[in-house]
Formats: sequence, C-alpha cells, structure tokens
Amino acid sequence: MDKPILKDSMRLFEPLGRIKSRSMFGGFGIFADETMFALVVNNKLHIRADSILAKQFKQQGFEPYVYHKRGFPVVTKYFALSEDLYSNSTKTLEIAREAHAQAQVEKSAQAETKPTRIKDLPNLRLATERMLKKAGIDNVEQLQQAGSVEAYKAIRETHSSDVSLELLWSLEGAIKGTHWSVVPQERRDELLSRLQ
Repeated sequence: MDKPILKDSMRLFEPLGRIKSRSMFGGFGIFADETMFALVVNNKLHIRADSILAKQFKQQGFEPYVYHKRGFPVVTKYFALSEDLYSNSTKTLEIAREAHAQAQVEKSAQAETKPTRIKDLPNLRLATERMLKKAGIDNVEQLQQAGSVEAYKAIRETHSSDVSLELLWSLEGAIKGTHWSVVPQERRDELLSRLQ
C-alpha cells in the first residue's frame, strides 16, 4: 500500500545523498546518508520537523504521526504533508532538504552529549539498567567495553526468566546510539553467530 509513495519519494530525495528506507513506526523511514528525515506511513509522506517547522506545519493544519507502543500513544516529529504540497515536488524537496539538515544537526548534538547512565541510552529503560547492574555492568563505559553480545549473555546468565532477542538488538542500538529497529540484518546475523 505504501510502496508507490515510498518509491516516488525515495527517487525525489536522491539529491540529498545516499537514500535508503527501513521499516519504522509501522511504516518506512527514509534516510539520506544514515540520517532519517522522512516517513511513509498510511499511504502518506511525513516529514520530520524541528520546533520551527512543526509550528509552520501546525499552522497549515498538518498533524504529527502518532503510533502506539506498548498500548500508549507516541507522538512523533513526523508530519503528514497534504496532497497539494506532496504534488509540488520542488517544494517537497525543499522542505525535505531543510528537515534532513536539521536531523543531521540534532544527530551530531546527540552524539556529543553522551549519556552517563545506562537508562538514558537509546532503547534502554530503568529495568534494563537494573538487569545490567545485576549482571555486573554498572555504567555506559562498561557496557561499551563488554559489547552487546557479552552484555546480553551476562543478563541471560543472571536473569531468572527468558530474555528475548529484541534485548540484544536494543543493546546493540544503545551502544551505537540508534534505535534498535535500524540495526541492519547483516549485523544482526553477525551478533547471532557470536551468540552461539
């Protein structure tokens, strides 16, 4: 259902860099040079907005995309473009260029302000921090030194119930500073082989 808009959008955005898409938030995230700036979901193109662009979008009546995680609504920074705007490829590319630039700035800023607590890393919560502490990994530096596979093994050994593979992807994403869902399949396969 989302495929024609996804393919058309990816073609349109080629001037922004190396374009890829990955399954995200119930749709497909669009990345230029590893930075996500757009989302195709519900047969619409959504563009990432910083506070200034979000204000402009809201004034035009655009709504942010909301998805549900563990039963709770999560409001994203991605706004659905109107049909009129989407049909104007020059304007859409201009907005996407601005969104991509802002996303890159934010990504760089996040990389520079490294969290000190495990629970503050992407994908991880207080419960994960406690599991890691129980496994002997007390801080971000120790987690990075151990790596996702060894940290996962340590949790598995000290945890009474089964631990899902999603935790391995979450740990890998946390170490790399990204959302677990963007850990590439090749990397997942590599991690699984090291887990054996």
